[in-house]
Amino acid sequence: MEKLLGEALAAASAAGATYADARFVETKLETYAVKNEITDAAGDSVSSGVGVRVIADGGWGFASTGELTPGAVKAAGELAVRIARASSTAQSEPARLDDSPPLSGEYSTPTDEDPFEVGRREKIDMLVGATAAMKGPEAVKIRQAFMTIYSRETHLRSTEGADVHQRIVESGAGIAARAIGEGGESQVRSYPNSFRGNFHTAGFEYVRSLGLGGNAPRVADEAAQLLSAQQCPPGKRDVILDGGQLALQVHESCGHPIELDRVFGTEASYAGTSFLTTDKLGELQYGSAVVNIVADATVPGGLGTYGYDDEGVAAQRTDIVKAGKFVGYLTSRETAAKMGWRSSGAARADGWARIPLIRMTNINLLPGDRDFDELLADTDGGLFMATNRSWSIDNQRLNFQFGTEIAWEISGGRLGTVYKNPTYTGITPEFWNSCDAICSADHWQMWGTPNCGKGEPGQTAHVGHGAAPARFRGVQVGVIE
Repeated sequence: MEKLLGEALAAASAAGATYADARFVETKLETYAVKNEITDAAGDSVSSGVGVRVIADGGWGFASTGELTPGAVKAAGELAVRIARASSTAQSEPARLDDSPPLSGEYSTPTDEDPFEVGRREKIDMLVGATAAMKGPEAVKIRQAFMTIYSRETHLRSTEGADVHQRIVESGAGIAARAIGEGGESQVRSYPNSFRGNFHTAGFEYVRSLGLGGNAPRVADEAAQLLSAQQCPPGKRDVILDGGQLALQVHESCGHPIELDRVFGTEASYAGTSFLTTDKLGELQYGSAVVNIVADATVPGGLGTYGYDDEGVAAQRTDIVKAGKFVGYLTSRETAAKMGWRSSGAARADGWARIPLIRMTNINLLPGDRDFDELLADTDGGLFMATNRSWSIDNQRLNFQFGTEIAWEISGGRLGTVYKNPTYTGITPEFWNSCDAICSADHWQMWGTPNCGKGEPGQTAHVGHGAAPARFRGVQVGVIE
């Protein structure tokens, strides 16, 4: 592979590229799904190829090939240069990179148990057992269990001298119980999170740690209980969000607006823009003084954890919101250069056939100092809302509405009445400024989002969010009639 990448770089340079990088990527994927003890899906796939990215005449060009031969990669390098020259005729200013130093090195996700070495039969049996453990409540008609195993091996070289090799491994699983009542009403409860579960950069030890079967009876009971629960009443309430829901809140209302390409407008036609324009940097009170958010590609277990991004920039931790003040962005080498900075190492592609874009790493809400039981005792008459069910947010990431699977009234320092179909709405800076308490590190964990969409052609990124339950004062909840 070293030689093939060298051939691609040499061809691009000979054709007139002033900068080039060549990136080999091989991805492996296993997916499993079981419904009512019957295997619904059990598949695997492998994809590999080389992508060549260049600057020529001040324009960007990219070409890729799944044929791993000297002739094919040379042709890709030459095609990338032709594309760059064509694109330069439509650019308002020439492409320019920051002065990040070229790095050499290797990185591999730490694992105790390689998930690809665990037998398919064992994986399916684990999921079958979890769906069987959800049997009991008559109203629960659909019992599902899911598992995903993923790896991504990358070798990147550039004409500047970068030479990095890494292997990322991800494991995850989850369960869901769906109860169906009279008239076709449907309610669902999930564990450890909705939409197929939770995911870490880790080995199969993470899947085992989830204890799917042990949590299955509770999940089924709560799904059935929701059918007879009251609708969540509308009004202004103090709300505690669980870590899983808060992770998605961070993703949508902080992670996307801090992508600097969105701020500059280059994602406007597909993913939208951002309310966090550069004039707000260092000025906007994004949240209350207890709100501290970082972009951290080094934290263990996150889906946005790696050694190097796809431009060869080292993984790093960047302050985004500090004591409530907005202080930082996610950047690539090109967008950082426009600001006079160095890249924060956030340029990633979802495979060999795609060009790197700014993508979230792990956008983490740092823990506070509150114990969860203490927070409940201090929030009488409020709501505890858990596990995302739906979300909607405008293209600048300002106005939003989220729905969760379940909510509980907080009464006498305990969780009381169960409500179904809970929703809450807000405006991003107002919402984060209403946050007055965050639980401690004992309640903080990483949540994985393996399906974040962006780019044209579309790309799917794997990103992470660390969060602990937090309280927000005076939030509009329920459907306003």
